[in-house]
Amino acid sequence: MESSEEEDDFPSIESITPQSRVDSLFQSHTEKGIRQICCELLELKDAVENLCGNSRTKYLAFLRISEEVVEMKHELSELQKHISSQGILVQDLMTGVCLQLDEWKKSDLKEGEDAKEMQSPKDRDPLLNETEESKMDILENIDILLAEHRVEEAVEAIIAEEKTTAELKSSSEALSAGSNSYRSAFLERKAMVEEQLVEIAKQPLIRLLELKKALVGLIKIGKGPSAHQYLLKWFGSYLQKRIEVFLPSCSLCPRIFAATLAKLMFSAISMATRESGSVFGDDPVYTNRVVQWAEWEIEYFVRLVKENAPSSETICALHAASICVQAGLTYCTVLEPQGLKLSKLLLVLLRPYIDEVLELNFRRARKTVLDLEEGDENLPVAPRFVSPLSAFPTSSENPLSDSGLKFMYIIDEILEQLTPLAILHFGGNVLNRISQLFDKYVDALNKALPGPSDDDSLTELKVVLPFRAETDSEQLSLLGMAYTIADELLPDAISSLWNPHIESKEPRSEPNESAASTPAKSAELKELKRHLHHSFDKLRDHFCRQYVLSFIYSREGKTRLDAQVYLSENMEDLYQDSVPLPSLPFQALFARLQQFATVAGDILVGKEKIQKNLLARLTETVVMWLSDEQEFWGVFEDESSAIQAIGLRQLILDMHFTVEIARFAGYSSRHVHQIASAIIARAIRTFAARGIDPQSSLPEDEWFVETAKSAIHRLMGPSGSDTSDIEEGHIIMHDEILSESDDSGSSVLSDDESTESFASASMGELESPMFTDQEN
Repeated sequence: MESSEEEDDFPSIESITPQSRVDSLFQSHTEKGIRQICCELLELKDAVENLCGNSRTKYLAFLRISEEVVEMKHELSELQKHISSQGILVQDLMTGVCLQLDEWKKSDLKEGEDAKEMQSPKDRDPLLNETEESKMDILENIDILLAEHRVEEAVEAIIAEEKTTAELKSSSEALSAGSNSYRSAFLERKAMVEEQLVEIAKQPLIRLLELKKALVGLIKIGKGPSAHQYLLKWFGSYLQKRIEVFLPSCSLCPRIFAATLAKLMFSAISMATRESGSVFGDDPVYTNRVVQWAEWEIEYFVRLVKENAPSSETICALHAASICVQAGLTYCTVLEPQGLKLSKLLLVLLRPYIDEVLELNFRRARKTVLDLEEGDENLPVAPRFVSPLSAFPTSSENPLSDSGLKFMYIIDEILEQLTPLAILHFGGNVLNRISQLFDKYVDALNKALPGPSDDDSLTELKVVLPFRAETDSEQLSLLGMAYTIADELLPDAISSLWNPHIESKEPRSEPNESAASTPAKSAELKELKRHLHHSFDKLRDHFCRQYVLSFIYSREGKTRLDAQVYLSENMEDLYQDSVPLPSLPFQALFARLQQFATVAGDILVGKEKIQKNLLARLTETVVMWLSDEQEFWGVFEDESSAIQAIGLRQLILDMHFTVEIARFAGYSSRHVHQIASAIIARAIRTFAARGIDPQSSLPEDEWFVETAKSAIHRLMGPSGSDTSDIEEGHIIMHDEILSESDDSGSSVLSDDESTESFASASMGELESPMFTDQEN
């Protein structure tokens, strides 16, 4: 029983359809249906996309057509308004003409009736005589021409009538009533012709050709001055319109706007002059009026340049001002063949503006150059400046290392803005300001050197320097940089711009200007170089003075060159050897100069000239100080001091030794020789006054020369230099002066200056002496 129930609950497995059979039966039908549906969906998608694309295209086309329709409606509306206004204008004109003709007819009829009433019955004739008919025809013809605005023909008719009718030229008092009436009617019509010509000339949009026709008509009827005034007014209006269109773009081209403005201005002046000559001829009256009008326009041009130029202290303003000068004077030269000489007026008007721009630009340059604390990195300096100035080694922390490059960058930037004609007429002003700027730069360098400066008492220069050039190498780098700028870079930069224009290939406003400018420019360049040399000499002299004073005075303020050296009882030690030696201070001086020459050779490479000059100046400063130091000589003149002949001999030997130092090093100076000779002479007089006979106590001059040379060799040691130079010729201190000539004039190293500047360095000036790091 249980088995049968189980069979009822679970049918036989043969009645269940396998899944594989189901899949095989329905898979093919389902796959085909899905594929068909996908194809239909893709077709439907393509149709929808095409429909959307067509709808968008048609919609855009519809919008474009709608906009075009709106624009077309607007244009049609404007055209209708224009046609309507023109119709109204024509209608008003026709109405006015008809009214005028009616008034003329009534006036003529009234005049005819009055004339008939004035005639006696005998004289009255039903037919007018031929003369009166001719006059009436002429007046009627003029009226018709005026009504039809045929002004040129009306003018010709009036001119022809005035030539043929004598009564028109007579006064009204000498004419009969009839003739006087005709004359009044004729003059009335002539005034109407003039009025129409004036209306034509005053039209704001009239072309030049039509204006000239109207002006010719005014000239023919005797209104030449008025016609010329209208011509100048037209050109003034024409120029004003062009300027008003151009001015808004001035800010876009601040550097060259002046050139474009000059072109607009001077082209209008040239055109006005040409048209005035073609219409009015060479009449001086009209020519003077053109000149006066041109001068007014030049003043207006300068005013526009000032008002629209960049700020005066900017470099763009300097460039714009130079371009203005160049363009303005060039156009003035072009106008000279037309009889217009405007160059002088333009220069007079521009000079205050150019001076202001130069002043403010150099004031800005002075602030930049003197601001040594703020370094400008990556200055676009020309390579011709970088290479010479970078040869001087300086500390990377020292702002002085960039001061020379900054100075030359400022100068080069200013010079690049100048045009040839600006250099020609304002070059002297520029050179003076460059000289002043270099003076300020040198004064700032003076402040960087140890010791008080000559300009410390001046309140004008107040430069607070964040550094000092303390070491010998820093001080020599400073001097080398200033020397290179003053003697090479700055003159070369200026000459490259000035010299081509000394040859004067530029056009001139005056015939003699070219010849006169050549010597003037040459003199300006020579004066600039002389001024640069003088400024550098001040820096060099200050350095030499402080350097020598730091050697002469100890840190305690005591002098090393003390007269007691020549009174010491131990001085015999110097003469114990077979060859005497100079005193210890002068031996130290020799060592100090040797040390300085070594450092100078390392710093001032390739500049032997300034090396020798510095050594000569240092030696010269020492002997000059000794010559003028009254405290030194007071010891010998004091009766209580015990002087000896050996002291005199030692002093003379020291002087010969100093001269031989200069000769040995190759910088022999006649100043050193002269001052040393004066010291020897004074010493001999002083010792002679104390009872010492120089003739018996002193050896021959040759002995001092040979002893000084031998001392140099001994102090130099085994490694001393070749002495062939010393052996050639002797210096006789008491009998002759060296005739060697130092370089001067064209060189920065001018030894012909007065030596009074060295005499001012005395112990009284040094309250707190400054010293270099090389002091022993």
